Amino acid sequence: MPNTQMTAVLFMVLSMVAYQISASFAKQLFEVLDPLTVVTLRLCFASILIILMFRSWKIIQRLPYLKWKDLLFYSGSVCLMNVLFYASLGKLPQGIAVGLEFLGPLTLALLSIKRKSDYLWVSLAILGVALMVPWQQASAENFSYLGAAFALGAGMCWAIYIYFGQRVVRQNIGMHALSIAIVLSALVMLPISVIHNPTALTQTQYWPQALGIALLATAIPYALDLMALKQLSKLSYGTLSSLSPALGALAGWLLLKEQMTFLQMIALLCIMLASVGVTYRASQKTRLPEV
Repeated sequence: MPNTQMTAVLFMVLSMVAYQISASFAKQLFEVLDPLTVVTLRLCFASILIILMFRSWKIIQRLPYLKWKDLLFYSGSVCLMNVLFYASLGKLPQGIAVGLEFLGPLTLALLSIKRKSDYLWVSLAILGVALMVPWQQASAENFSYLGAAFALGAGMCWAIYIYFGQRVVRQNIGMHALSIAIVLSALVMLPISVIHNPTALTQTQYWPQALGIALLATAIPYALDLMALKQLSKLSYGTLSSLSPALGALAGWLLLKEQMTFLQMIALLCIMLASVGVTYRASQKTRLPEV
């Protein structure tokens, strides 16, 4: 039904807004803590939040019967995506880091195309992201090729996250899949972070900020993503993900009075057209069996 498609799109938009806000907060926290510590604190707090939110202790008895291959790939992609993206934020301007990361889901969208007409929507999304990202900052002193590699790696993990996220939702364990992924990620990162910088984790004055980031960057967006992935194909999700940098620029223009260039306005139009097109295409496909 079209309504379910629009609900899934709404979930994605809310997820992206929360994630972009959290990225700004995380970048501010990097001034006092290293990215690895921020990721670890975020995952640890998020695991507690998610277990309490979804009462995930109920899943313990079902653990031996789950398809662990899909869950482990999903969990691994969540963990690596967080580590690599935060590492890129520590070395790149946020706009460029986000733009490079989005090559992952957009590439997955390209690979998921089955009808030639869908190339139009994905191409518009790619053009929109290319025009939206502030590439002029790439010549600045704060640009890092290592940071770019981290962002591209995060994008690859994002594509894996989408693919295995769709497989995980078929196990009918609801949000408990997210609880498993975040807890496993936290358990992996905690000893690594203790070895890397043991005193940083115990600086409790930064825990409130880390808790806020955990809520905005993990608990809210990943839960919304799982709900959206129940209704959206990899093509739809990958194309719609291009809305994130556009939403960031639009919010800056509306709320912070930041100027948008002519090219960014063209980019916004391209991304909006791509999002409307792929959503309409998905709703038409959903209605076909009812005819």
